[in-house]
Amino acid sequence: MSNTIIDTNFKFPGQKSVYKGKVREVYNINDQELVMIATDRLSAFDVVMPKGIPYKGQILNQIATKMMAATEDLVPNWLTATPDPNVAVGHLCEPFKVEMVIRGYMSGHAAREYKAGKRMLCGIALPEGMKENDKFPEPIITPATKAEMGDHDEDISREGILKRSIVSEDDYSVLEDYTRKLFQRGSEIAASRGLILVDTKYEFGKTKDGKIVLIDEIHTPDSSRYFYADGYQDRQDRGEAQKQLSKEFVRQWLISNNFQGLEGQTVPFMSDDYIETVSDRYIELYENITGETFVKADVSNIQERIEANVLEYLK
Repeated sequence: MSNTIIDTNFKFPGQKSVYKGKVREVYNINDQELVMIATDRLSAFDVVMPKGIPYKGQILNQIATKMMAATEDLVPNWLTATPDPNVAVGHLCEPFKVEMVIRGYMSGHAAREYKAGKRMLCGIALPEGMKENDKFPEPIITPATKAEMGDHDEDISREGILKRSIVSEDDYSVLEDYTRKLFQRGSEIAASRGLILVDTKYEFGKTKDGKIVLIDEIHTPDSSRYFYADGYQDRQDRGEAQKQLSKEFVRQWLISNNFQGLEGQTVPFMSDDYIETVSDRYIELYENITGETFVKADVSNIQERIEANVLEYLK
């Protein structure tokens, strides 16, 4: 699909290096700022799907920048500019090699582990007698180590992080504090839209002057799971699946087509019609999460558009 951006190979003035993650590509400019491009790549089970999803990068970038603006009074972030719908620019940071996952409900990975009989997750004891999608008595932080592209993120406990010196104890206390504050604010924003923020992940980095800031994405459908609040309790009482706003629908489609990113498994074929439905779902997610109508950017030549906007900004 020519109207998607799958890969970039820009040469910006002052460019020092490029880091390519599962979805985002980050250009280091003069060791001062980072230009982060949200591509249309789709990752599930830590595997990047072969086809891009139209407008997905724009959707993720615009939700993340709106949510950073809505939380910057609580937690400082890396962002300084958004010169293009797919691009965020911010301070150069040294990322912490851990993802701060926080869960308000027993869903997704936590539910799969629980169903398998595990009652400890990242060093936290899980209560007996919980059903999938039940609310935890208190939100729990279940960190994961940050994997390189092609590898799987791994669950890790607070003790494991400190023991392996992945993060210092002082810094980790700040990460936990920021994670809880962001989740609380995210939950309030979601509630105002008739949604429940089920679980999410935050990533943090350190600026050159040693300040810990929020980086990457926040409260997007790729990093978060949302339920519709209306009818949540009725569905739980009846043992029905919850109505979700997240990319869980992609994971479920993959599972039903015998793919969970395990060795020897092949990514199932995604038809153009299916890709279109995924794009439509992402637009629906955007509009529900932000409460605003999604405005499609011009994608007739998305690479040229991004390059021109970034070059103009860097002047």
